[in-house]
Amino acid sequence: MNEIYLDNSATTRCYDEVADLMAEIMKNEYGNPSSLHHKGVEAERYITDAKKTLASILRVEDKEILFTSGGTESDSLALIGCAMANRRAGMHLVTTRVEHPAVLENMAFLEKQGFTVTYLPVGRDGRISLSDLEAAVTDETILVSIMHTNNEIGACMPIAEAGALIRKKNPNTLFHVDAVQGFGKAVIYPKKMNIDLLSVSGHKIHGPKGVGFLYVRGGVKINPLMLGGGQQKGMRSGTENVPGIAGLAKAAELIYKDIEAERETLFTLKKALIEGLSGIGDVTVNGIPEDGVEGSAPHIVSASFAGVRSEVLLHALEDREIYVSSGSACASNKAKHPSDTLSAIGIDKSLLDSTLRFSFSVFTTNEEIEKTLTALREIVPMLRRYTRH
Repeated sequence: MNEIYLDNSATTRCYDEVADLMAEIMKNEYGNPSSLHHKGVEAERYITDAKKTLASILRVEDKEILFTSGGTESDSLALIGCAMANRRAGMHLVTTRVEHPAVLENMAFLEKQGFTVTYLPVGRDGRISLSDLEAAVTDETILVSIMHTNNEIGACMPIAEAGALIRKKNPNTLFHVDAVQGFGKAVIYPKKMNIDLLSVSGHKIHGPKGVGFLYVRGGVKINPLMLGGGQQKGMRSGTENVPGIAGLAKAAELIYKDIEAERETLFTLKKALIEGLSGIGDVTVNGIPEDGVEGSAPHIVSASFAGVRSEVLLHALEDREIYVSSGSACASNKAKHPSDTLSAIGIDKSLLDSTLRFSFSVFTTNEEIEKTLTALREIVPMLRRYTRH
């Protein structure tokens, strides 16, 4: 296989071990986990074991893990479920301007239900100001939602500091973190970081699509969004996706097995790509904080190529079997509009349609980065000459 896949923020290739485990369950351990007979008990065991694995990684309790269909459902359940369950305590919510649509669309829905939402701005590095957050949280604030890692530019929010601030300012305010891009790339301990709810998706960590989980701290008031058979203690009705759940847990186990070494490798790739891009000329790397590359996500590089349309460059790279993204995959099928994140960090308007996202995984190699840079050195000047004409 000669292709170079650098769109891992959109989705990742499954680990072989994950695919093998899921195939085994689908072929031989296919019982309904709600059934009382042996096949059902065996299926239920996979769910129980998955909870133990994920709870151990996060250092939380098994009963605080709730399986969903992925990051979008986890975000929706956290935001709408908690807002509706706690509305008597207040009608104010806080989030940021650079959240994933899975958060922003739910916030827009809640505004229509009568809630007030404060949208925090970010700096050039894509981070919020803690002083802005402190000013936003009031006695009426029932929920704050801040993403761990931005999916477009790789900015990492000060989650631990935000959690401590929220707890001090209003101990009754719930703190939700969308960790879809952060889980598997960073060590996250919800209890230590004052996180009440945490969203995770399987297909971002070399697990299957269509499965994720929501960590819900014990004691948090939250209403279910799906009603029916009462599975997962009534919080998420519907027959559990046993192969997906088992695959998600196996992927999490594998990706966290040597997380620090993997982070170091990813940062090495990121630095090599950024250094190579600097030699092309008129290329701006977005979302790098003043304290250096290590203050951002290890697996994402957002780069703006002046004078080149991102879609044209994306397809030119695709012709060479190099796959990248022009932004969030979840929003790419919508009518073309400037990225909320790029607009929020204040990049020049001329670069809004000239930005690509390169995202790596544990399968990405140094050789692939070098081949990508070689291709860019050839393609970008050619496209710029064509554009000028």
